[in-house]
Amino acid sequence: MDSKLETQFRERAVELGNSGDPSALPELIELTRSPAANVRRLAASAIGKLAGLADAEKAVSALVPMLRDAKPQVRQYAVRALSAYGSAAKPALHDLRDMAISPVEKEYNNNGAKRAIGIIEEASRIEERQAVHCCQRCGVELEPDEFARSQKAFQRPFCNYCFDEVFMERRNFEMKVELQKKIRAKDGTWVQSDGERLIAEILSAENIRYRYDERFRILDGYAIRPDFYLPEFDVYIEYWGMNTADYKIGMLKKQKLYQQQGKRLISLYPDDKPRMKQVLMEKLEQYQ
Repeated sequence: MDSKLETQFRERAVELGNSGDPSALPELIELTRSPAANVRRLAASAIGKLAGLADAEKAVSALVPMLRDAKPQVRQYAVRALSAYGSAAKPALHDLRDMAISPVEKEYNNNGAKRAIGIIEEASRIEERQAVHCCQRCGVELEPDEFARSQKAFQRPFCNYCFDEVFMERRNFEMKVELQKKIRAKDGTWVQSDGERLIAEILSAENIRYRYDERFRILDGYAIRPDFYLPEFDVYIEYWGMNTADYKIGMLKKQKLYQQQGKRLISLYPDDKPRMKQVLMEKLEQYQ
């Protein structure tokens, strides 16, 4: 597929997923059949975001075949999306159980499948009134779709009302972070450190599209804001710019999460600054 066309399809999948419009489902299902793995991956993610809005049966029917996709990260995103549909995703359980124990599957997909199975089975028990889960914030008893939706997004049980409140709190936190961005790169991006400025300017000079500190990405129960995300490479860049003991502990924990989730991570440090371009491009070359 032409790279420009692939970029358009990737951006369209993200746009549809963020729209909250259930009528976007047919177009997203069509995108799951794209020859480009990154388009399929983002289409699966977008279908997951429409859980509770779109036709669950059609969504699940589109996602189940993706569990057998040739690309492990496409399978990963299909697993996550299915978990958002809770009890409606019961038709996927057979394939998920196979994935969970497959010796040739990626470890992060083994683990992801196990988590999805747990969410789907628990949502089914709630539906059948064999299990009860209450909102962590207000204590109200959850419906199956509320349980599945909040587990996928936050790995914690929230009713729909509290889900929206927590989401807004996260948004407010993001606004505070924005105020800390006081250094301007040549391409106009505001960043938090001189090292990040240097990275942004290198990426811009090399015509590599990036997203800086854009939004939360949930990894294994943790909310993570990657410093940079390169959509064309599906690569994350973290600039570890501090040297305190607490910071290093957090850094190691975050690096481990990236590894466990099968994310492509490039780590850069203050010592890399004198030859940042060389270090960055050499590490990026590994993922091309």
